[in-house]
Amino acid sequence: MEVSNKRTTVKEAYMRSGESGTALIEFAIVLPFLITILFGTIEFGLLMFNKQVLTNASREGARYGIVARDPRHSEAEIAAVVEKYCAGQLITFGTENEPVTKTDADSSATFGQDLAVTATYDYDFLLIPGFVPGLPDTVTLSAQTSMRYE
Repeated sequence: MEVSNKRTTVKEAYMRSGESGTALIEFAIVLPFLITILFGTIEFGLLMFNKQVLTNASREGARYGIVARDPRHSEAEIAAVVEKYCAGQLITFGTENEPVTKTDADSSATFGQDLAVTATYDYDFLLIPGFVPGLPDTVTLSAQTSMRYE
């Protein structure tokens, strides 16, 4: 009966530890894709949040404009309400873009007529356009609300 007492040589130990280098190389290859997915998710979340803020701002402006009052609120007053709401809620990261508000307010409007408030905003992407070629730098977000005068 023969007993085998096999010892690991330095060369064999080095060959086994070299396998961890392949994991590092694979991670380096996959890392740009993971970063793209992560920042793409963040960018998309910010875009959707700003779209919701714009929708709420147009709703606030329309609600402000339809309330029974004599004389009715002017287009400038309604636009100021929308812009104030956007200034406090939009996530802009310091861009100079301002929301644009358009209304069809009528000072002689009567009960039952419609008031439409449209708000648009040019959203600037932060990282993705420079990282992923071919994507636009800005997207125009728009929201419209229509309500009847009280």
